[in-house]
Amino acid sequence: MRAKIVVACLSVGWLSDCFAAAVDLPKQTARTVTSGDMLHWSIGLLVVLGVFFFCVWGVRKIGGITVNGAEKMRVVGGLSLGIREKVVLLQVGKKQLVLGVTPGRIDTLHVLEGDDCLHSELSPVDHSFAQHLMRVMKGRSDV
Repeated sequence: MRAKIVVACLSVGWLSDCFAAAVDLPKQTARTVTSGDMLHWSIGLLVVLGVFFFCVWGVRKIGGITVNGAEKMRVVGGLSLGIREKVVLLQVGKKQLVLGVTPGRIDTLHVLEGDDCLHSELSPVDHSFAQHLMRVMKGRSDV
């Protein structure tokens, strides 16, 4: 069995040597890089980068398209409580959610409905979100 493997390896090596000897390939000399080559490479790089940035721009524009119901949810306001903690007012349909946001967690602090809503689309806002939140928190001590 070993003899067959040795004979097969030798015959493959001998065939490749015969093929290489039969086909005389000219030896290639080293070519110098010219300024024209550099210009072609630079133009090619600029074209590739242009296509890349065009695709990124297109993805950002397409990202603005909303799925059914997504346009009904928006952030109305926010209040920073510290370096990493925030209170955010989120409008979802006709409800407003007061959310506590930390790096590892989002908690619903309160749900506002109907007349309790801090900001409606029909009435203009004359006070800041922080003032409205403080007014609601003082008025509802049971929460």
